[in-house]
Amino acid sequence: MKRTLLLMRHAQAEPGFGIDDIDRPLTAQGQAQAKVVGRLLAQHGCRIDHVVCSTALRTRQTLDGVLSTLGAESPPEIEYDEAAYNAASDTLLEMVQYADADIETMMVVGHNPSVSQLVFDFVAESESLTGFPPATVAEVQLEVEWLYVAPGTGTGHVLNG
Repeated sequence: MKRTLLLMRHAQAEPGFGIDDIDRPLTAQGQAQAKVVGRLLAQHGCRIDHVVCSTALRTRQTLDGVLSTLGAESPPEIEYDEAAYNAASDTLLEMVQYADADIETMMVVGHNPSVSQLVFDFVAESESLTGFPPATVAEVQLEVEWLYVAPGTGTGHVLNG
């Protein structure tokens, strides 16, 4: 079975003046960006089975915006994981490797620099990446079971950004 991994950086968030970083909400532009990503994923025919999402407010709001415009027949299983908040890219990869074998499409909604570092590990060398701005999503097509996911086991490309 082929598997698809969607890696997304949260949409644009408010600056962190006077509030804890984990509590930073999306800006109005960020809310709009998340909805655009949902429509983009719908146009690509993405059907998400499982989501790993950081517990930060901005990632949860990003996911809500994506799902509100994705138009999925049934909602994905969502795993809000506190470890994804400050996770390094190798920790995010481990979260993916522990996914249930029956999941076909998994989405990870997280933060930079870990999300962009993980994307860079999978994106074809021919695709020039100079940054990974807010609300950017990459799609990685995998040829292995989740347990064996590692750089070189699939090819990815950025869908927007």
